[in-house]
Amino acid sequence: MKTDGVIDPDWEYRPLRLPPGVSRRAAATQLSIHAEYSGWELSTVRLYSDGSRKVWLKRRRRNDFLPGLIT
Repeated sequence: MKTDGVIDPDWEYRPLRLPPGVSRRAAATQLSIHAEYSGWELSTVRLYSDGSRKVWLKRRRRNDFLPGLIT
C-alpha cells in the first residue's frame, strides 16, 4: 500500500490496494473500520482482472489530528 497522498486544498486522498482473494465482505469490513476510526470515506474503486482492487479513500482536511490508514 502506498502512503503518499494526492494534494488537494480541501480533501486528503489515500490509495489502498486490496489483494486478490479478499472477499467483498472482508473489503467492506476493512473500509468500514477506516471510516469509523479514521474519518475516511470511499472515493473510487477499481477492480482488476486478477481480482485485486485499488481503492481511493478521501477525507476532509482538518487542523486537528486524525489517524492515518490502519494496515
